[in-house]
Amino acid sequence: MTETIPVPQQAAKKPESHGHGGGLEDVVATDSAVCFIDGIRSKLIYRGYSIDELAAHSTFEEVVYLLLNGRLPNRRELDAFAKSLASQRALPKQLLDRMQGIPPKVHPMAVFRTLVSTLSFYDPEAELVNPASAMAKAVRVTAQMPTIMAAWERVRNGQKPIEPRQDLGHAANFLYMLKGSEPDPLFARGLDLYLVLLADHELNASAFTARVTASTLSDFYSAVTAAIGALKGPLHGGANEQVIKMLFEIKEPANVEPWLRDAFAAKKKVMGFGHRVYKTKDPRSPILKEFSRKVCEKTGNSKLFQMLERIEEIVTREKNLPANVDFYSSTLLYAVGVPVEMFTAIFLMSRIAGYGAHYLEQISDNRLIRPRANYKGAMDLPYVPIDQRP
Repeated sequence: MTETIPVPQQAAKKPESHGHGGGLEDVVATDSAVCFIDGIRSKLIYRGYSIDELAAHSTFEEVVYLLLNGRLPNRRELDAFAKSLASQRALPKQLLDRMQGIPPKVHPMAVFRTLVSTLSFYDPEAELVNPASAMAKAVRVTAQMPTIMAAWERVRNGQKPIEPRQDLGHAANFLYMLKGSEPDPLFARGLDLYLVLLADHELNASAFTARVTASTLSDFYSAVTAAIGALKGPLHGGANEQVIKMLFEIKEPANVEPWLRDAFAAKKKVMGFGHRVYKTKDPRSPILKEFSRKVCEKTGNSKLFQMLERIEEIVTREKNLPANVDFYSSTLLYAVGVPVEMFTAIFLMSRIAGYGAHYLEQISDNRLIRPRANYKGAMDLPYVPIDQRP
């Protein structure tokens, strides 16, 4: 079902002429047909389609096709696209060799930022900036991202990387490369659902970074590398890692309420709540909640899920803050076997689809993104020769 939703009135506010330092909140920076967020009515739309319907009926491969091509594929197109993605999963041997020299304690996002940039060395069209070449790169890098991540996770733990399989879906293949065995279908579906829900989110910090870089007519790899640098920050991509660590600290459902009381008294931030855009609820959170329940029950992690439910109940009641996408994604990823330190990387494995769509849209009708700052410094100071300065 296609739905047309008007832009909320507040989204068109203009920045104040003075004193506007609020992180560009509500400032419209560009026209886009990729994604729309209605923060008041808690709706997330990819290319005209509700995230609820896409989560219920589509795979990640189908969502990637939608974001990159602007429409849903028919069966023949989706089969061909999924086959193309699967055929491009392998990495250059030189990239795998380079992993061996990276210290194992390096932050995974720093590793992926560097390795994605390095992919450009082995692409003869790396410097081409046109829609056809950018589309090919977007598909290839989306296909290779899970292979990079699974290979690095194994290399840093002293294990040999596992070759990708072309007969498995995108999510299932990643779990296979990570663990060495074909995953439970429920786990593969859970990860696929997460990838669908995180594939794009309008002009978030990393997508905007990608578009700013693209607007200079820099190459695709530079734009994605810049975006990864933005995603690496804990205020953007790493919140679900902090949620699971909070659960480890609380330990038991009976400890939830006293832990929260102490956190409230100390004005400590409870991770996984509130959102910069959504005013009532994050539409992705209820979808993740139900699937998190299923995988936690199957893996013996029901206690973690019970803790989340109790935390949500108390924080929503006392702070009037809804759970966001990071809250229940924490237990979903943990239960399907993703290492905690890889959580932000899985975010990237999904969001690479959005970066590709935004890069393509930016270069197709490009104008250099060059905002102005509201200068608040001194003016007209007399210049004092160096020998006369105190």
